[in-house]
Amino acid sequence: MSPNFLCTAISGLLTLALSVFLSCELSAQPVPPDQPVPPWPVLKPSRDRQPLPGTQPLLGEHDFADVILDGVDQFLQQKIDQSKRNRSRPDAQSSGDRRTRFGNQLGLHRDQWVDNGQFSRLGGIAAAPTEIIGVCLTKVSWSAFAGVQGFGLLLQPAKTPVANVILIPDADQDPLEFVVAAGNEPSNGGPAWALANAGCRVLIPLLVDRSINRYRLTEREWLHRPAWELGRTLTTYEMHQVRAAIGCLQRLPATGSGKCLLGGWGEGGRLAMYVGAVDQRVAGTLISGYFGPRDSLWTEPAERSVFGLLNEFGDAEIVSLLGNRGAFIEHCPGPTFGYRLDEDGEIQILTTPAGLPGKPGKLPQFDAQAVNDEAQRIANRDAIELIHRPSPLSSETLQAWLNLSGVAATIDPNAVVNASDQTLRQSLQLRPYQERLVEQLRRHNQWALNDSRRIRQARMKALDTSSIDAYADACEPLRREFAEQVIGQFDDKLLPANARSRKYQEGPLTVSYEVTLDVFPGVIAYGILTLPKDLSMEGTEKRPVIVCQHGLEGRPQDVIGESKFKAYAAFATRLAERGFVTFAPQNFYIKQDRFRLMQFKSNSIGRTLFSVIVPQHRQITDWLAELPFVDDRKIAFYGLSYGGKSAMRIPPLVPRYCLSICSADFNEWIWKNAATDPASLRYSYANKGEYEIFEFNLGNTFNYAEMAALIAPRPFMVERGHFDGVAPDETVAYEFAKVRNLYQARLGLEDRCEIEWFVGPHQINGVQTFEFLEKHLGIAIP
Repeated sequence: MSPNFLCTAISGLLTLALSVFLSCELSAQPVPPDQPVPPWPVLKPSRDRQPLPGTQPLLGEHDFADVILDGVDQFLQQKIDQSKRNRSRPDAQSSGDRRTRFGNQLGLHRDQWVDNGQFSRLGGIAAAPTEIIGVCLTKVSWSAFAGVQGFGLLLQPAKTPVANVILIPDADQDPLEFVVAAGNEPSNGGPAWALANAGCRVLIPLLVDRSINRYRLTEREWLHRPAWELGRTLTTYEMHQVRAAIGCLQRLPATGSGKCLLGGWGEGGRLAMYVGAVDQRVAGTLISGYFGPRDSLWTEPAERSVFGLLNEFGDAEIVSLLGNRGAFIEHCPGPTFGYRLDEDGEIQILTTPAGLPGKPGKLPQFDAQAVNDEAQRIANRDAIELIHRPSPLSSETLQAWLNLSGVAATIDPNAVVNASDQTLRQSLQLRPYQERLVEQLRRHNQWALNDSRRIRQARMKALDTSSIDAYADACEPLRREFAEQVIGQFDDKLLPANARSRKYQEGPLTVSYEVTLDVFPGVIAYGILTLPKDLSMEGTEKRPVIVCQHGLEGRPQDVIGESKFKAYAAFATRLAERGFVTFAPQNFYIKQDRFRLMQFKSNSIGRTLFSVIVPQHRQITDWLAELPFVDDRKIAFYGLSYGGKSAMRIPPLVPRYCLSICSADFNEWIWKNAATDPASLRYSYANKGEYEIFEFNLGNTFNYAEMAALIAPRPFMVERGHFDGVAPDETVAYEFAKVRNLYQARLGLEDRCEIEWFVGPHQINGVQTFEFLEKHLGIAIP
């Protein structure tokens, strides 16, 4: 072989090798030299899909948001199923404590109902036509609690009443419907008329209806949202109204039996069951068109939510609280109502924005077997009677209820009411009082919002700030309360992480990996780990980590490159280019109704979305801390928008986070959730589409200043754009001033608490926050 041939061959091989080398190098270059350089880092898919050293290969192509949502949904359903198995039939000795716990879950102790009130006449007493001689009908009001009235129809027989009865219609019924049937012809009277004709004094209360208001919410959800944030529910308020009415009835001339009975249909049946369970003045309860299994409580209208209800109470356990006072359960068709239903009549579960802002919800209808099965779990079955009827509140039902309750009265099934007098009808209608009732309850919510500031302030003043150690000790009870009663925590132990990974993208200065970790059975964490290319993976150097969290409907990809660069500025990659290790997790507040309805699943067992997100972050930080190139003392959190919400809720409960930065979210959070005055509604969630955002009793426990207090003494920073529509500057400054006072004035930690105000909108600015990270994590940023 000639020397020239060898030289030519070697030259060709060298040329080929050089071209391959240059090709690989160019694949990581931002752009060809003849094109302008974009503001975002240009990242190319990695051809090498090898796993990170020390991890298993990550296989298959998945939408990991879907994988997480599916896993969490199944996990929550298993917990709901488990709660039913854990609910035991209560015994008589525990009923008092259980009654108190049930009342506290509803927030009954936060407002005091009026127990010494009396009825006031709203209109003239209507003398009954001939067919109803012997019964007087009066529109009445009464003081219920804290400036809120009750409204109702009072039916009084001419003779001494045999018993007092409160008969509650469904929310969408006018009380008059319980007296006379619609139309102009004489007909059998309604159930309230039948009871009054039999000699009972009967009150028919008015409930807030489900009409759609100007915000395209039902009036009931509109009132429930702020109440929930403030540790109450709309049901709580209506229970106060009924309990106050019992006192008013007792102040009237005595009845023959001295008994007060309570019953209702639909929402009225639910309310009767709840009040009967907690108020032992009720001698007998009628539950019509409501009783059944509550395992799908999350599918019902928002205002039926009770935080943690299913941990201890299904309908059977609530009825058991009646003890020997008697409950008559009528299984019959209940009211039909749905908000945001699909073409098959089921609740919508959309992954795109919906046209209406409220929670999808539907009133359930139970078959006889489901009702029978639930009734079998009731304690004191001898005091309970269950019947199945084709229609509600028949004469037979009313008679059986009176008999069970020990009231000697006879229902006349043939009594006729003349409904032809339209003037009489109009004079007795209570629907015109709906607007007044709604406004009174709205104002009470605003009073409770203002009062919550006093409650939180008193809690914080009690903290010992004489030293950092004393402060840390004083915070522990609050941290436990935040974990157990606000966020809600599962007792499940974390699984071994079993990390799987694969190389994902490369840039001129960085390389990234997709990573999944096991958390709970069926539940994983997913994210993108971005490393500086000059980082040795052998552990010869240890770098700080910044967990970079996306916002609502976001993905890890949004914080690393071109995707949504305007909001996120690729801050996870930019920080990695400066020498930090970064990790961008997938939080599962994504895909609209899919995650939002999980909040209601969680709430039914006393948990929230963050009950799973927090353990995911514990697993993430534990895994990061074990990487040989990570400084386990320097793992920071930095999140935008919903990621900013995460920045307030996760670090207090994940001690590995050494600092937290809240971007584009810090606010007077309770005001933002509960304020309903016209000026505040520009910013408030009270009338918006984020129907999952409300957290039970947060207003009386932890605003953002109190959450920041659980982060202290670790460094804490807020990043705030002046034109961010989340809130006006003044509410951000108001809440931050309390945090600054704690860090600087009370704890002497001036350098650990900062805020950056910049001219800009809802976005990562990445100037003073980057400096803050450099100062506290120890990497010099160019």
